[in-house]
Parts: sequence; structure tokens; C-alpha cells
Amino acid sequence: MTAISDYYSAVQLRVDRWSALRQLTGELARNGRNARGSAGLIKKIATVFDQLAPIETYWAFPGSAAFDFMRRQFEHGNDDDLAFSVRRVARALTSGAYRRRRITLAREDADVEEVDDEQTQPIEARALSRPYFEVLLVDDLTEAQERFLRHSLERMRRVEDAFIYESVVVPSLEDALIAILFNHNIQAVVVRPGLTLKSENTLQILTRYLSRVGEEDVEGLTPEDYGPELCRLIAKVRPELDAYLVTDRSVEEIAGRDLGGCRRVFYNQEDFLELHLNILRGINARYKTPFFTALKEYSKQPTGVFHAMPISRGKSISRSHWIQDMGAFYGANIFLAETSATSGGLDSLLEPHGPIKEAQEKAARAFGSKQTFFATNGTSTCNKIVVQALVRPGDIVLVDRDCHKSHHYGMVLAGAEVVYLDSYPLNEYSMYGAVPLREIKHMLLTLKAAGKLDRVRMLLLTNCTFDGIVYNVERVMEECLAIKPDLVFLWDEAWFAFARFGPTYRQRTGMNAANVLRERLRSPEHRAAWEKQQAKLENADEATLLKTRLIPSPDARVRVYTTQSTHKTLTSLRQGSMIHVNDQDFKGEVEQSFHEAYMTHTSTSPNYQIIASLDVGRRQVELEGFEFVQRQVEAAMSMRRAIATHPLLQKYFKVLTAGDMIPDRYRESGITSYYDPDQGWHDIWECWGRDEFVLDATRVTLAVGGTGWDGDTFKTQILMDRFGIQINKTSRNTVLFMTNIGTTRSSVAYLIEVLVEIARELDDRLDDASRMERRSFENRVNSLTVELPPLPDFSRFHDAFRAGDGTGTPEGDMRSAFFLAYDEANCDYLDLQGSLMDEVKRREVVSASFIIPYPPGFPILVPGQVISEEILAFMRALDVNEIHGYRPDLGLRVFTEEALAHHAAKALPRAAE
Repeated sequence: MTAISDYYSAVQLRVDRWSALRQLTGELARNGRNARGSAGLIKKIATVFDQLAPIETYWAFPGSAAFDFMRRQFEHGNDDDLAFSVRRVARALTSGAYRRRRITLAREDADVEEVDDEQTQPIEARALSRPYFEVLLVDDLTEAQERFLRHSLERMRRVEDAFIYESVVVPSLEDALIAILFNHNIQAVVVRPGLTLKSENTLQILTRYLSRVGEEDVEGLTPEDYGPELCRLIAKVRPELDAYLVTDRSVEEIAGRDLGGCRRVFYNQEDFLELHLNILRGINARYKTPFFTALKEYSKQPTGVFHAMPISRGKSISRSHWIQDMGAFYGANIFLAETSATSGGLDSLLEPHGPIKEAQEKAARAFGSKQTFFATNGTSTCNKIVVQALVRPGDIVLVDRDCHKSHHYGMVLAGAEVVYLDSYPLNEYSMYGAVPLREIKHMLLTLKAAGKLDRVRMLLLTNCTFDGIVYNVERVMEECLAIKPDLVFLWDEAWFAFARFGPTYRQRTGMNAANVLRERLRSPEHRAAWEKQQAKLENADEATLLKTRLIPSPDARVRVYTTQSTHKTLTSLRQGSMIHVNDQDFKGEVEQSFHEAYMTHTSTSPNYQIIASLDVGRRQVELEGFEFVQRQVEAAMSMRRAIATHPLLQKYFKVLTAGDMIPDRYRESGITSYYDPDQGWHDIWECWGRDEFVLDATRVTLAVGGTGWDGDTFKTQILMDRFGIQINKTSRNTVLFMTNIGTTRSSVAYLIEVLVEIARELDDRLDDASRMERRSFENRVNSLTVELPPLPDFSRFHDAFRAGDGTGTPEGDMRSAFFLAYDEANCDYLDLQGSLMDEVKRREVVSASFIIPYPPGFPILVPGQVISEEILAFMRALDVNEIHGYRPDLGLRVFTEEALAHHAAKALPRAAE
């Protein structure tokens, strides 16, 4: 059996130990206790029981009573009955049968063992079953008291209940925290007055869950404070859970306490019916999908369509002789629900007052925002909506240079004066990291010294980057606010929507950091710390400010926006996205302009199926997002371990670690890898709590240069064409595997099998290769791992597109450059491999368009940017087939010298004004 220390996740450990117990008890039943080797078998079974004992105390199924029953079967030598019981439990855990019916373990009471795999049932049958969850009861009880408590809640069940639940009882505050971070079935927590503080569990893979709580001091609490404190901690680590406090303290004592998200307090009473009804009501509040439900109801109504959309109600398909296959493929419901109506129980996305409005409000609650807006044409549009709503012509915006192209186009539309910020380069892997905080602070201080800080409107950063680099969002915002107290932040979280539902990840999301900052700025302790630092930093120079962790003014305004591609990392139809807002000045300053920008970019005929999928996707993450994100991380971690420990794979592949992708100076924790073959697993909470940048574990970047194939070839010709494995991000010598909430352990196993097969084929090919063939292979590997072109920084905007006010600040007017290129007479084409280099050496050559190679997928040139020799060398070294904005038949589009001179002359009077 795999050692416990080799497991990243206690959930995976539990699954594998039940599988092992099933195999071992089956073997013992077949061979008997007198067979050769049975003593060792019995010892292994006893070990597995000992390992499962502390684990099963946190789960309702099979439950303590059933687990003890099986252990007695083992101790009494009832091996056939034991094998039967274990087999039923293991099968029910795998299939999910325990969610739908009671699993009996005694052979004489059991029905015929039918295969009851949830995944094999028709989706219609699964939709009709009552959803199952578990309720955590926290109280230090005797066995008899615990039995009474469980039975009392069970007696409250009614046939008409929409949901069904079982109870888990733990005695202490620490056990409760372990349970909610380990048992993903738990949806509600009832905190009773008899709980204790410490857990008696010593299994390290379980007790390390307590580190997720952070640096919380609970040692000095009095017993009567354990309950309120647990409610607060639940809200911190699992804010989506419903908490209920049963207390014998007076109303006045409890009223002033921070109870987190506690839904209700029960005062010194045992009203089990009321508790039961509140638990179901709380689950139903998350389960409700206002717009999806309204759309389903609409689809059932008989209607006569005298409006747009012949496809509505499926009429144009059902009457057709030629497209019946379309109706057969999609089914009837999608057409019955297809409409352009905003009445009849539906709503308007542009002016929501009904179910869409309610669905957006529920999404705001789920994602921790103050307002949430749905979008049906992707995060590219979300980005442009936010920028247009907040940025006015002439405002200065600090932009991550290698962000998504929609931001660059958004700058053009808004007429912003753009300051591009360079990320740290990873030349060895032909990719960029993220923008260091020191660089951001330096630019803000430079603009302040130039007297332009009042014009700085927004900081726009990608969190997390495509390659998985995640910012310390809270620290970035607090230090920037210390320099400019009303700075607006736009965090592009297109690939990070799932992060809200993992406790480790949540702390680095824009909405969570905004809520933390809002609360902190109001505290007296923060004001005192700020005043003390202000006195210390009076007349401080830039060097001192750059190395100091700055504290924002208590009067700073928290103004945060995040855009998320729900369809990329959560459940939604293609292009389903959300904008989350946590802006203290939204109501007074932004709401009207946001509405106008939203109307500008949103279709008047939005797809209702996308809106409904956003509504359902929100329901899913509120009820099982924690489980799915947990499994997603587990899948990625197991992939890392499998590749790192496989001797054949190590010859040709390397999983890039945090140490490879984040320079030492940005990793205060010193953690270089999440898994080390010699030291095992590192707890990622430490680095996620401290470091300037961290690596998203769900993204596994694999260096493939050792195979002799570049990233794009490996992606298309090897992974996709031969093995049907889809990925969408490569660099010159890497490919990126992204796990998601749908990734299974079987998917990971298949990927490892494929990589092993590729490595074996390479071994065979090199064994049979001639000396010249081997030299050719080594040359290809060398060109992909050693001879790599350095990544160029942003050069600068040409003076014709800059203010020319003598301050030397780097902001540029990209909008005027963009539209200047509309006149073909202002542009020329220069050959990339010939005349362009000569011109670059002779004069300042300026790009007239966006140049975006795939990979890396972001602009290496923007309109108005001077083409440097470094950029030109990088472009020449690129061996990619897709470069947006580049015409291979003509060359690179640049401005003529006359156009630049004429535009500069026109710009001078405006600059003087």
C-alpha cells in the first residue's frame, strides 16, 4: 500500500484505503485464516482499520456504528460477512448509492447487490432524486446523548422534504474545522454549547487542515466563547456553509459578537423541528436558481410566436424536411426554451427586475461581491465594459503588458493614456511571470513626482496568469492605496473563477481581498498603525518607500472589479462570464456610466441558455464547489508526483515548479516545490499566505524541450492528433495541462500512460538512431533548451503619441495611434527578415497595429510603440504559424516618417493646452 505520507489529500487516502480493505478482506474470505500468508494479511487488515478509524469519525457514511460493526466482524473472525460488508460500503462510496438509499451491511438484511452507479443512471432519473448532504453537529456528548441527538433530527424528516441529510457529530472546535475542510458533503453546521477546544485526532494528514485557518489565536478563549468563535471561523474558511448556534447565553451577550455568517441563534432550547426546517431552508436558499427555473417553466407554456426567432419552440426545425438531425441531436427542451421574450415570467438582461436580477444577487453572495453582472459574450467584453465605465479619455491606466488583448483594445476604446508594466521574464521557458509590486510602486511614485497622480485612474492586472502565477492581491492593493487612496483595481480573473471555493485560493482573489481591506481600514488598530508609519516615513525618499510595506490611509476607498470566465473554470455554456464589483464609490460615481457601458457592449438579444447556465453554475459552486475544487487540486498534485517520480519520464520531461517559475526574491517562504521526491509534500498554505507570487497548483506546466519537439508541435501532432488530448497553451518549449472541476483520476492516469508511451518511443528511436540522427536530435533539444531568444520588455511609445511635457513619464496615447493607422496613406510595410532591420538601425520605426503571436498570445507590439532591436530579434526567432496583425506576404505594418511628423505637429498645440 502507498504510505500515508505520499498522499497529498486525505480524501484520496480514504478512497484508496477502502479499496484496499475491500481487496484484503475479499482475499481473506477466499483463502481462510489458516492459509499460508494469512497472518500477514490479517495484520494488513488491522492496519487499514486503524488508519480508517480517525478518518471515518468525520463522515456520516458508513458512520461510527457501522464501522465498529465491521471491526467486530473482523475481530470475531466472521470473514465472509466482513468481506460482504466492506464490499457494500466500498461500492456505495464509489457509486454514490448511499446518497439515494440506506445501505445495510448485514447479509441477512441486504437486498441483492445491484450495480447502483450514479453515473450510469439516466440524467432524468438522477434529476428526480432528492439531493443528499450532511449536517455537522458540534458537541462533546456521551454515546447515548449522541444517539439521542441523531434520532431526534431523523424523526423530523418528512416525505415532502426537498432534501435529505445525515448527521456527523464531533466534540471540539478543532474537529469541526477538520470536518468542514475534509468532508465535502457537509452543508450545514450546528454548534452546540457543550463543545470543547482541542481535537484528540493525531493523524497528521487530517490535523494539517488546521493550518488553513491561518494565524487565529483560540488558546485564550473561555469555553462559553468556543461556539461564537467557531461560527466566525466557519465563515472565514467555508463562507458558503450555513451555521446555526445553540447557546444558553443571554441575547444581550451574544448580540455584540461576530458570528460570521451564522444564519440563526437558538437560545437554550431543543426545538428539533425548527432546527430541521431552518437547515432545509438554508440549503434551499442556495439551491434556488431563479432564472433557470423561470426558463424551465416558460418552456412548458403553450405560446403562439408572432415575434422574432423562427427557431423558438422548435417550429422551424419540426416543420423542416432537411434539418431534423439538428432537433434529434440537441433535443426538444433547448428549442422550447429558446425565445426573445422578456415577459411571461422571464426578464431582461439589460434592465433586470425579475429572475435575472435575483440570479445576479445570488451570484454576488456566492462570489463575495457587492454587485454581480452576467455577460453572455465572454470576459473579453466584460473587460471592455469595466474599462469604458471607469476610464475617461486622458486618464492614466497602469496595465500588465502581457495581459489579454481585450484590455489593450479596451484602452483604445476608452482613450486611456497607457503605462505598460513589464512582468519578470522566464527566458528559459519563453514565457513571462507577473508584474512585481516594486515595479508597480515605482511607477506610481514616478507619476506622483511628475504631478500626475491625480490622473492615474486604474491598475489592471491578470490574476492568475495563463501559466498560473498568482498575485498577493491584498498586499498589492494596500500598498498601492497607500500611494493613491482612490486607485481603482481591475483584476482579470478569467482563469480563476474557481478560486473562491477553495480556502487556500480564496485569500488571493480580488473580491475576498476587497472585503478584508474594507473591514481592516475601519479598525482603530489600523488607524494607529497608519499614523505611526506616517510619522516614520515623513520626507522618506523613493528607495525607502519601495522597500517598506506601506499601510494605506484609513480614508482610502476600496474600489475593486474582477472579471471571470465562468465557462472556463466552472460550469457554464461557452462565453458565460461575470463581472464582480466591490467598489465603495459605485453607487455615487460609477453606476450610471457602468450601465451605459454595459448597454454598449451587451447584445439586445442575449442567449437565455447562457444566462440559465450561469445561474445553475452558481448553484453548483455554492453547494459543491468546495468538493470539486478540492478534487481538481488533488488531480493536479497527483499528476505532479507521478511525473516527478517516474524515472523514464524524467529523461524527457520536467514539471515546472514554483522555484522554476517564480524567482527566489518573490518567494519569502522559501518553498520551491509542492512535492519533492525526497521530502514529500509541502503545505502550500504557508507560501500562499506570505509570498509575493505563488503558483496555481491546478496548472501543470510541462517542459518538453527534451523531446526535441517544440511546444506547438507537441500539442498538435503528438497530444491531439495521436492521443486525443486537448490543451490550449504552449510556449516554445512547454505545454500547459490545466485541470478543472471535471478532471478525474482516470484522466490523469491516461495522461501519464501517454507520456510514458511517448518516452518509450523516444528511447526506442534513439537506440536505433545513427550517429547523425542522434546529433540532429541533440541539436533540436539544444535549440529548445539552451539557445532561446531573450524575451523583450516593452520599449516605449513614440514621442508623437506622448504628452511631451518634459516629465519623462512613459504613458502613451494608443488610441490616436490606433486610429491614425486607419488611413492607409499613413502606413507602410517592411519585411521582417530584410528591410525592417535596416530601418530600425536608421530611425525609430513605429508599429501601426497590434502584433500578437500565438504563443505567447499577447501583444509584443501595440500601435504607437517603437520597434526595438530586441523585439525584432525575438520576432525573428519565433517559429509559430499564427501571428495576428502580421502579413507574411507584405511584412510588418509601420507608420511612415511623414505620418509621425505630421501627427506630432498636430499634437503639440494640444499638449500646450
